Amino acid sequence: MSSKPPEKHQSDLAAAAQRKGSFLQTARAVAWSFLGIRRGADYANDVGKLNPVHVIVAGVLAAVLFVLGLVTLIHWVVGSGVAAS
Repeated sequence: MSSKPPEKHQSDLAAAAQRKGSFLQTARAVAWSFLGIRRGADYANDVGKLNPVHVIVAGVLAAVLFVLGLVTLIHWVVGSGVAAS
């Protein structure tokens, strides 16, 4: 449990949501995170700059695109007859 009062948490969240990091920066950070290769200095920089709402939206979008890509790949492999061997 955190020792901060609830009002402090709300003001921290509100301040974080007001950050002006661009969506392109956020998408780049999420892409690197998906690959699992992110430098500590870049991560620390992202924590201070990026809007957490943008990070959540970009993460969900990246996950959906990843799953759709896998489904498309599976349909293509099965449809080509390679998997029937």
